Amino acid sequence: MLTSNNHLSKAFRVELAEELTQDYGIPEDLSVKITTTYLKLFRKCPDNTIYTLDTWRMTLWSKALGEKYSYLARKIYERWLYLRYYYLTLASDIVCMLRQLRVKYLLGLITNGPSNAQWEKIRKLSLEQYFDVILVSGDLPWEKPESEIFRKACRVLNVKPDNCAMIGDKLETDILGGIKANLGYTIWIPTLDKPSLLKRDLQPNFIIKHVTDLLSILNEGLDVSEFEDSSSNASDGS
Repeated sequence: MLTSNNHLSKAFRVELAEELTQDYGIPEDLSVKITTTYLKLFRKCPDNTIYTLDTWRMTLWSKALGEKYSYLARKIYERWLYLRYYYLTLASDIVCMLRQLRVKYLLGLITNGPSNAQWEKIRKLSLEQYFDVILVSGDLPWEKPESEIFRKACRVLNVKPDNCAMIGDKLETDILGGIKANLGYTIWIPTLDKPSLLKRDLQPNFIIKHVTDLLSILNEGLDVSEFEDSSSNASDGS
């Protein structure tokens, strides 16, 4: 719900690469390669059921750093973790929006990804206080865009699908899933990677430039007396 995951990843990847060069003397081009390699490894497998999250991530950092710099794995991992949640922290306008919405609507969060990694994100960002239901695909037999994960959220909230809206930035999971589940509305937030729709793309009911524009959509654009909001944090695998 914040911004493009790729945009966030690039921002703190650049900062971390700069720190590798400035603090540890790793050549600039190698620092960029190391941080890029780690991100690829992390996205491919962000969780491992055999190891704790910390142990698994330090293992990935050891691989990315290579034999010469693997001794830095713990320090770099701890710095990466700090920067990760620094960049993911909810902006004040989004927090304000969520609090306003929850006065009137039921809010749901549906995210794809392995259970431990996604719940770490949810708890570190204190998201539980803003939502009435949170579903992580790693805990369930379905993931977005499968319609059943959306129907599960509706059942937990005790609402009808056609009284719900799906808000997300991924056409292939959020918007497609909302359509397949026969939700009342789908609302798409463009990203830097996908700034506009093509004719062949899925067509959501609404397009908003920023998630906080949702307030005006609900207040002015939807003539529905009792409207439930089933949202996505667009965090697949990040």
